Amino acid sequence: MGTPTDTNRNLLTVVARMRAKAGKEQELREALVALVEPTSKERGYVNYDLHQGVEDPRWFFFYENWDSADDLDAHLNAAHLVEFAGRVDELVDESGPLVIERVRRIA
Repeated sequence: MGTPTDTNRNLLTVVARMRAKAGKEQELREALVALVEPTSKERGYVNYDLHQGVEDPRWFFFYENWDSADDLDAHLNAAHLVEFAGRVDELVDESGPLVIERVRRIA
């Protein structure tokens, strides 16, 4: 089994990362898990995989693929994402702020 970009190198890949505030790991995890199901119904969704750090479980990562930048922009403006964004300051440590990187597979 491969990755979505094995068959479509034109997908827009996103890697998002953030580090939970101390004591907020479970709360952030639950908030992030709650984003997965509604996101899977969005236009342009290919995958939206949530990961948690092994060495430091305060770190969370999304590995995502979208059909287009327009689809990603619509996702970032979806109600469930806007609601989550309103909680970022309460859940995410400033030493590991929410960072969203748009990347393209090259090899």
